[in-house]
Amino acid sequence: MQFFINSPIRSHAERVTRFTVAALLGLGVGALRMPLPLRAQNGGPNFGPLRDADFRGNGNFDAELVDLGRRLFFDEILSGNRNISCATCHHSDNATGDAISLPVGEGGIGLGVARTTGPGGDVIEERVPRNAPALFNVGARNFRSMFHDGRVAGDAGEPSGFSSPAGDDLPMGLANVVAAQAMFPVTSGTEMAGQRGENRIGRAAARGQLSGNNGVWNRLATRLQGVPEYADLFASAFADVRRAGDITMVHAANAIAEFEMAAFRSDGSPFDQFLSGNNGALSASARRGMNLFYGPVGCARCHSGSLLTDGQFYSVAMPQVGPGTGDGFDGHEDFGREKVTGARGDRYEFRTPSRNVELTSPCGHSGAYGTLAAIVRHYRNPENAIEDYNPAQLLLPSLPSLNGFDLIVMNDAARVATIGNSNDARPRRFNEPDVADLVAFLRALTDPAARDLSDQVPASVRSGLLTQ
Repeated sequence: MQFFINSPIRSHAERVTRFTVAALLGLGVGALRMPLPLRAQNGGPNFGPLRDADFRGNGNFDAELVDLGRRLFFDEILSGNRNISCATCHHSDNATGDAISLPVGEGGIGLGVARTTGPGGDVIEERVPRNAPALFNVGARNFRSMFHDGRVAGDAGEPSGFSSPAGDDLPMGLANVVAAQAMFPVTSGTEMAGQRGENRIGRAAARGQLSGNNGVWNRLATRLQGVPEYADLFASAFADVRRAGDITMVHAANAIAEFEMAAFRSDGSPFDQFLSGNNGALSASARRGMNLFYGPVGCARCHSGSLLTDGQFYSVAMPQVGPGTGDGFDGHEDFGREKVTGARGDRYEFRTPSRNVELTSPCGHSGAYGTLAAIVRHYRNPENAIEDYNPAQLLLPSLPSLNGFDLIVMNDAARVATIGNSNDARPRRFNEPDVADLVAFLRALTDPAARDLSDQVPASVRSGLLTQ
């Protein structure tokens, strides 16, 4: 048996579509005993629990490579001023994020909600323009692109095997798209490289000089080559590293990716248990929420498959806060996927989020919503929601020189209306009890093991610059 609902997504080519949905739980909210089928009725992605085969390497990882990657992930040696690491914005203590709406990158002090914008005259020049994405399950094969806009993706037509902002400068030898992604935060002055006048890596980044002897990646590799303990670890982990001079940023990125894929796999949620046959794994509220999610509210139109994401990009009228990414007439907007494809129809589109969302708030590509309930309510009517957005829920360390940019788009009625008009998500009818049930189901997507990842933090790193 199957039923039909209006799709919550309207493509730019066809604003209203219909989506065939399997009878996931019988005939509706009242049917709580029928098991969720493993495959969508229309031949869509597998709805069953995640398996080893769903992950790169089938869940088997090189222990030496993982250990090296862990140390590099937490080591501030990979930043221009040696004051920030990958872990600063993706820390195990903050569910692989940073717990604030927009990251405070190079120059900030502290972690998570306690992070400040820096001391005295060394305060940061701008916020990182997008919310720090969580790293859960990045090793899954279905993740074929990285970043909110998918700007790094597998591409057999490119010499490196990946499309990216670096184009032909991206070196060969990167093991997977996760490793390709790891090449880029170190090239951003705001995130890790530092500003133009602060260090050689920051100057190279400001010039867009990524490859070559004086490029960002080679300068960072030279740093690693100068740490004897790292030279030994790289030589042990990589067959083609026989001496310190053989170490490259590609080796470092491959190690970091191996760590991320091994450490942040997350497939033990109550929902996974339910899919495996444990009908008691979900509460009554979570089951009602699941009915709504896969039924009349239509969340599964985009949040599909085992990872609860189709990996695609949509405009859902999400509020735009922060400095922007250089788009629009004054540079303070963020055009999202359009910056990757060049297609005007992709403006304001961002990738569908995945699992463990209970732990990774604030929500949205700009961290606009502080709670799951708030972002669920957004989908009642996204165009109205962006008009009525309450910025009081933003979690941003205050700095007078930055505060004036945080709402520059949201204070412009014309720009807010333009974002609203780009919306692909049709309004849905659901009430406050439904919100509570949907949130209960979203919480049932949380792997209990993801609540405490403190065992991933190394006791020390080889440079002595440990982020913890």
